[in-house]
Amino acid sequence: MAVEQDKIRNFCIIAHIDHGKSTLADRFIQYSHIVEDRQFREQMLDSMDIERERGITIKSQTVNLPYTAEDGNTYVFNLVDTPGHVDFSYEVSRAIYSCEGALLLIDATQGVEAQTLANMYLALEHDLEILPVINKIDLPAADIEGVKEQIEHELGLDPDDAVCISAKTGKNVEELFEHIVKKIPAPSGDLEAAPKALIFDSHYDPYRGVVLYVRVFEGEIKEGDTMLLMSSGASYEIEEVGHLRLKGIPQKSLRAGEIGYVIAGVKTIRDIRVGDTITIKEKPASQPLPGFKEVKPVVYSSIFPVDSNQYEELGKALEKLVLNDASLVYEKTSSVALGFGFKCGFLGLLHLEVVQERLEREFDLAVVFTAPSVQYRITQKDGTIITIETPDEYPDVTKIEKVEEPYIKAIIITPNEYVGGIMNLCMEKRGVQTSLLYLDKKRVELIYEMPLAEVLFDFYDRLKSISRGYASFDYDLIGLRETNLVKLDILVNGKPVDALSQLVFKDNAASRARAICKKLREEIPRHQFKIPIQGAVGSQIIARETISALRKDVTAKCYGGDITRKRKLLEKQKEGKKRMKMVGDVEVPQRAFLSALKASEGSE
Repeated sequence: MAVEQDKIRNFCIIAHIDHGKSTLADRFIQYSHIVEDRQFREQMLDSMDIERERGITIKSQTVNLPYTAEDGNTYVFNLVDTPGHVDFSYEVSRAIYSCEGALLLIDATQGVEAQTLANMYLALEHDLEILPVINKIDLPAADIEGVKEQIEHELGLDPDDAVCISAKTGKNVEELFEHIVKKIPAPSGDLEAAPKALIFDSHYDPYRGVVLYVRVFEGEIKEGDTMLLMSSGASYEIEEVGHLRLKGIPQKSLRAGEIGYVIAGVKTIRDIRVGDTITIKEKPASQPLPGFKEVKPVVYSSIFPVDSNQYEELGKALEKLVLNDASLVYEKTSSVALGFGFKCGFLGLLHLEVVQERLEREFDLAVVFTAPSVQYRITQKDGTIITIETPDEYPDVTKIEKVEEPYIKAIIITPNEYVGGIMNLCMEKRGVQTSLLYLDKKRVELIYEMPLAEVLFDFYDRLKSISRGYASFDYDLIGLRETNLVKLDILVNGKPVDALSQLVFKDNAASRARAICKKLREEIPRHQFKIPIQGAVGSQIIARETISALRKDVTAKCYGGDITRKRKLLEKQKEGKKRMKMVGDVEVPQRAFLSALKASEGSE
């Protein structure tokens, strides 16, 4: 059944983390009755186990909702629920691209936060109509008037347009439906033009191949057409098109302005690129739609299978993950200690953790990740410039002229009582303050320039604990600056473990080395001989821990008698241990790798 363009509303929900996006999406689904009450559960659109456990949205999800308005017309809402975490801002930008409007959700108890601003600017860049929504008005700490003031002063939006709701109790959600119909514009697009549809997401179905999620901007796409992928030039016959109502509802066609899915039996995963344009071979479009800007990874880490026989499986798993997560970048690599693996680029540390958990759960793979690092630019004395992401690429110190590392502009919004603690944290992380602005009587905006590498480890966790969860954080990359970098090697029993090598700022090397050695001492099981664990920069040892040897009581059978007899047995044992130490290899268990990689800087 074709839907008239003026009855369609495409919109996304954008907000800071934990302001209630997924709960509001649940209320929308309940009120449109596309799910029976007995099948309803919380976080309907968060389909991955990891999303439900952590209570966060990682993937943008789309759902098609019918709504009969007060004017008697039936409208179709295409709702896109987006993540709020800074690591998934690429997901948000893709969702925004396929919509005409955005609900900007603001927590009535927390007010406008860093990600609220960042996501609003993203929506404004794409000329979206923004409808402010104040959520959690049922809470005793809700300050509706204060938030309206922030909407006017900090966001520059009309506070009278704001709809006050409680997504949890459902209060005023019906009123919000009416506002969406009136305020958010209907899509435009010529039904007779050459078809153009943008792929904004995809996933792999083992029975049907790649399922593409598309927004049709021009023309019409229907079953039986031969679709053409404009970037790769590959063509496939379309088997099915339809709307997304938690599961696919097949339709005869998708027309300009609609959001839906396309199945075309695509088995060659490499042909599909999120951000590509689909057209129809019989009536091709001349120009593709402008895709999303190419995503640039900021954190690099290598992944290795624990069982080297699973290398091929790991490669296939990454290929399928990239379909569903276009911001993941990977290439082949190898390591002396860990064998063959893949060097990957991520948008942040949470992104890295999510990929690790998805590999373990969805593909049943046991994997080891090396210490995360950023991309450094090195100018050598002969004038050549190289970029490196991993410690094993670090050239000989004598050849280096200068090293540059990426810097970020960090924007922190916090209640004013936590400013002192946050300033100390930023200074400890080599941050330079560029601005301090009192937004109102209670809240302060701090802007710092600091190295990205310092934010990687424990910055976010410590910021949250210092501010009791009230501070919010967002960042933008601002370029490269000169730094004093060293390569930190970790030696176990005198042998360097390449998977634990790290590139660190010189002044932080000793504290980082001590933290890792301490962690390894706790995790590596004792052997029959002493095991030294050392941190080294070049030939200089800067940290050491020792795992004492297991000792068998060889004198247990000596009852009485001369002391020299006991001494002889102990000497013999000592010789054996010395010989064992020379030939004995120390196995570093996987959990020791993981805990060493989590050893946060400065925790001694």
